[in-house]
Amino acid sequence: MPPPLFADHPADRTPERDAVEALISQARTLRGGLDAVRRESSVAGDLAADPQLRWQRALCDLAVHHLDDLGGHLDQLREGLPGTLAEGPEPHVEAPAAPPEAPEPGALLRRVGSAEWNLLTDDATWSDELFTMFGREPADGPLTLDELPSLVHADDQEKLAVMVTDCLVDGRPIDGEFRIVRADSVHRTVHMVGEPVLDADGSTACMWAVLRDVSELRRSQSAVRETGDSLRRQRHVAQTEHRLAVELQEAVLPPWRGSLRFPEGGPVTLDLAGRYLPAGTSALIGGDWYDALQLPDGRTLLSVGDLTGHGVAATSGMAMVLGALRGMAVAGHRPGQLMGFLNQLLDSATQPALGSAVCCQFDPATRALEWAQAGHPAPLLFRGGTGRALDAPEGVLLGATTGASYGQHAERLEPGDLLVLHTDGLVPRRTHAPDSTHEGTERLLALAPRFGAARSAQESVRIVVEEFGTAEREDDACVLIAKVGD
Repeated sequence: MPPPLFADHPADRTPERDAVEALISQARTLRGGLDAVRRESSVAGDLAADPQLRWQRALCDLAVHHLDDLGGHLDQLREGLPGTLAEGPEPHVEAPAAPPEAPEPGALLRRVGSAEWNLLTDDATWSDELFTMFGREPADGPLTLDELPSLVHADDQEKLAVMVTDCLVDGRPIDGEFRIVRADSVHRTVHMVGEPVLDADGSTACMWAVLRDVSELRRSQSAVRETGDSLRRQRHVAQTEHRLAVELQEAVLPPWRGSLRFPEGGPVTLDLAGRYLPAGTSALIGGDWYDALQLPDGRTLLSVGDLTGHGVAATSGMAMVLGALRGMAVAGHRPGQLMGFLNQLLDSATQPALGSAVCCQFDPATRALEWAQAGHPAPLLFRGGTGRALDAPEGVLLGATTGASYGQHAERLEPGDLLVLHTDGLVPRRTHAPDSTHEGTERLLALAPRFGAARSAQESVRIVVEEFGTAEREDDACVLIAKVGD
């Protein structure tokens, strides 16, 4: 039942009706566009596993409900304007085909009903839509203002009483929501707006109201809040974990940034420099490391490696492996033995992980380099303007095989030699492309002339960073360079 302002009008069309028709067309176009976005979001990923997608879908649903309500209101507004269907054919309006989930046009109107309560006769008049909304049969008759609270949720009855009292006693417009519990136990949320109708003496004679079922709208708003809160919590956790991973990595990796010389006071020294190169996505903090340590017997330990995974788990695992490697090297174990012990460590860890590593020990007295590897790129040796990869001894990934054995090779270094150790994340992985590790080796070997002209290990590291530092890597990487003193 429309409010009193809907009086009879001439049957001819008016500019107001044309404007409403244009708005209806725009609303339908927006509705079709939103449905397309919803379909795309449904196939873009796993909604159950991705809070970002769930939040986006909830926003789409909320926007759809707003547009549905807007469409229903515009339809009712059109019915009250001149040029209705009864007065002539409705002009054709182009609109996108509605998807299966789009509501039928009649369903939009059933969400809005109207009522009038006469205070002088205690009569009540309800529209058919309001009976449907409240789950009542028209034969049962409308509820009076005194009877209305019987279908209102107990927690909202006082709220409704205040709204009605303010309207009837103080003449204030009604604008509020309450929940109803229908006879079929269905709960709905209703938004009511209304005004008092005054008699000639200025007293309230009756009250009319328009009631709108906003249950789906409120559920969508709740879903947006919940998914938004979930997304914010997940982002906060991710930011916290990222910060912890960065702090742990900075605490574990060597604190020196410039060149380092080992051993101190020995017959031959190694000029050392290293660099950590982050992934293209700064959030991916992995388990890559590089390390150099002077051992009690005068030898120098060099190592680089990488544990699978990202975040705190990877960096904490890297810290455990690097600490164990240093401790066992100080105890006098050789590179092949070190790889075997690290394999046992990862194989028996409570959170199993895989890793690759290369470990070298340089003896300044003999210039002998002993080394072992576990599924890792071999060190590159540059001498006289050319470079080559050292022949790799036997070795599988750490943590992959219980009781695996690791071989060990030896290489005699000459004054001026340059040794390059690196992890395999230097080169971006490419789908359908050759082995990225091989590509990285070839690109490093091509730098031989520049390495030959470099005066220090630090300058050589800068050459590597210039070649690989701006690459869009999917993973982080480390490089460690040792230059044998003359």
